[in-house]
Amino acid sequence: MSTELTLDGIVARVWPGEHPRYLAILVHGYGEHIGRYEHVAAALLAHGAAVYGPDHRGHGRSAGERVLIENFEDVVTEVHAVAERAMADHPTVPVVVIGHSMGGLIAARYAQRYGEALAALVLSGPVIGTWEAIDVLLSLEEMPDIPIDPATLSRDLSVGAAYAEDPLVWHGPFKRPTIAAFAAAMETIAKAGGLGPLPTLWIHGEDDQLVPLAGSRRGIEAVRGDDLTEVIYPGARHEVFNETNKEEVLAEVTRFIDRALGCWNSP
Repeated sequence: MSTELTLDGIVARVWPGEHPRYLAILVHGYGEHIGRYEHVAAALLAHGAAVYGPDHRGHGRSAGERVLIENFEDVVTEVHAVAERAMADHPTVPVVVIGHSMGGLIAARYAQRYGEALAALVLSGPVIGTWEAIDVLLSLEEMPDIPIDPATLSRDLSVGAAYAEDPLVWHGPFKRPTIAAFAAAMETIAKAGGLGPLPTLWIHGEDDQLVPLAGSRRGIEAVRGDDLTEVIYPGARHEVFNETNKEEVLAEVTRFIDRALGCWNSP
């Protein structure tokens, strides 16, 4: 059972764990909302976490013009406010940030800014490195009203069907300021340097057509620190947490977290 909290217009879901071993901060992707991560939260709860996840501004139940992001630094700050609330609720408990797609971009930048307080970082299909769609969209006079093809999300086609029917998912065109903000954030991340000793897990679908593997690999090489684990799933599409082998993916994440917690020293 989850509850909601609101911080300056940002609505976050909380899956409270009793005496948690760690805090998991879930960071969702573009156009979607944290409610699509219910099964991920359940797996983390069963693993001993308390789980917190915001709907980004302009997404899901949070305030703001739909899918308008003018500066990702502001989004990182808002995720940090949720993390600070989690840490206030559970002092001295280690924190793990898990970000998917656009959420992977946010999580990577979060780790660059606040990584000294983290026990681990998980990046799923992150939009870092290069993303050809940005240059294509910025070259157009008008943003095309072409929704994401639900079939590119997962080999489990029920995932795409549910996505297409979800009223909290944005099904309209990108907004130019958001695309420009993506470009700026990816450049900032590339220039900000590596993640040092922070244990980092990068997971990606081999057949990810939305955020192709090769572009993200360039971003991973730019930020990688001393402790990177890479897992590429053959045949998997963009949403590896919703893939046909999602139990395998979640088991990989929890194994990684166990290892990272074993090495964690309270700052």
